[in-house]
Amino acid sequence: MKRPSTSMKLSTAFALLILCAFTASAQEASMTKTGVADEAALRENVRQMEEGWNTKSGALFAKPFATDADYVVINGMFIQGRDAIAKAHQGIFDTIYKDSTLKLSVKQIRLLRPDVAVVHVTGTNKFRQGAETRESNAIITLMLTKENGEWKIAAFQNTQVLAPPQHQAAEGRPTSK
Repeated sequence: MKRPSTSMKLSTAFALLILCAFTASAQEASMTKTGVADEAALRENVRQMEEGWNTKSGALFAKPFATDADYVVINGMFIQGRDAIAKAHQGIFDTIYKDSTLKLSVKQIRLLRPDVAVVHVTGTNKFRQGAETRESNAIITLMLTKENGEWKIAAFQNTQVLAPPQHQAAEGRPTSK
């Protein structure tokens, strides 16, 4: 049996290298398309929450949540389940936040796995308190899972962002040391 020549070995190695590069490029393009579609779907969930709030629909606000979602309210209260989230939000939309406007902005999307994502969102809620319009700022952490091709919010943590002490003093509020 005749041994392959050095040039034959190099040609084979080169062909394999080109094949690997082509395969990696195709996989990367496929992952990029998937990544773009996933990012759009994750952003859509945030947009839907914002729309639900601004149209005062508890059901629409809660639509992107998993049926068994965990929700930690800005005041530390814990709600579990999409139906409870919808009902609680409808209650505040009909009362204390009936004249409010929410603006949400996605700050970071991080895919931990192809079916698990962490999304950080900033929120600004403008609302009436007596004769005044007030503003509350928050950072929200969402944990989403992808099941049957659909992203759903599995966990929601809402944390109020307070003004730095110099702003509090300028507004006549006490500062802490």
